[in-house]
Amino acid sequence: MTRALPLNAHLIDVGPLIYGCMPLGGDWGDGPITEGDVAQAHEAVEAALDIGIKLFDHADIYRRGKSEAVFGELLKRDAGLRGRIRLQSKCGIRFGDDANPGRYDLSADYIEHSVDGILKRLAVERIDILLLHRPDALMEPAEVARAFGRLKHAGKVAHLGVSNMHAGQMRWLQTALSEPIVANQLELSLAKLDAIDVGTTFNDPQAATRPGGVAWAGTLEYAQQHGVQIQAWGSLAQGRFNDPTASAAAAVVHQIAETHRTTANAVQLAWLLRHPAGIQPVIGSGNAQRIRACGDATKIQLSRDEWYRLYVAARGQALP
Repeated sequence: MTRALPLNAHLIDVGPLIYGCMPLGGDWGDGPITEGDVAQAHEAVEAALDIGIKLFDHADIYRRGKSEAVFGELLKRDAGLRGRIRLQSKCGIRFGDDANPGRYDLSADYIEHSVDGILKRLAVERIDILLLHRPDALMEPAEVARAFGRLKHAGKVAHLGVSNMHAGQMRWLQTALSEPIVANQLELSLAKLDAIDVGTTFNDPQAATRPGGVAWAGTLEYAQQHGVQIQAWGSLAQGRFNDPTASAAAAVVHQIAETHRTTANAVQLAWLLRHPAGIQPVIGSGNAQRIRACGDATKIQLSRDEWYRLYVAARGQALP
């Protein structure tokens, strides 16, 4: 299918889909990874590779580091795997403990410390993209820029991106950076429409009453103007549309899936791919069969009418 590409697409050679590695690594406890965890991760990664996925998305907090550790074990066992893929990870979220609450930390020291841990768990010398996981209220752009500069100079990180930031936050951070922000990972799906919906309702009372309000105003437009790749986490809406009888929107998803002789999941991903921002859906399933089924999304070209049928049904309210 024909899809828009961001201005900085040449910086990161990846396809239209991303594999989100959060399901890998077993439970969220502090125990070690097991051979069963390695086997499950191997099946999931092979399925992702089978449908052309090149970019594998991590975060230092996933399974308390075990998602990265189990992936690192795969890289150790397959010497050729690293050359076939791109690696991305996130930092900036700190779990709460007896002394402190859960919090965000984009200080230079914490960013650099986090990257060292990421590289150790993944058993690599460099990651292709580092994403700042959540906006830190105490973030100082110049401090982030200094940390990234040192990491880039040391060969530990190639590119910098963000996650869950709106246009104003990206613009503010970019003022201190000498290189472009290459990606922004947002929650986007037929169940999470805020960033899209704010653009279609801004001049109507609906804008103030829709979930998310006007907080995301201009975010997708900023990304397209400045070449920031939008990545969509939660792209399959946690299975909300799997049952065609669950809602009117789910019924529309399945009707269109039947028209294209594909799955409901593929239709949901194709809906994101159809957007001119060139959105990359992140697939977060640990099931190899489901991962492979998502590959159909890149073969579907939704019509404008089909896209709007899905959008309006998912909104649950007519457009203004």
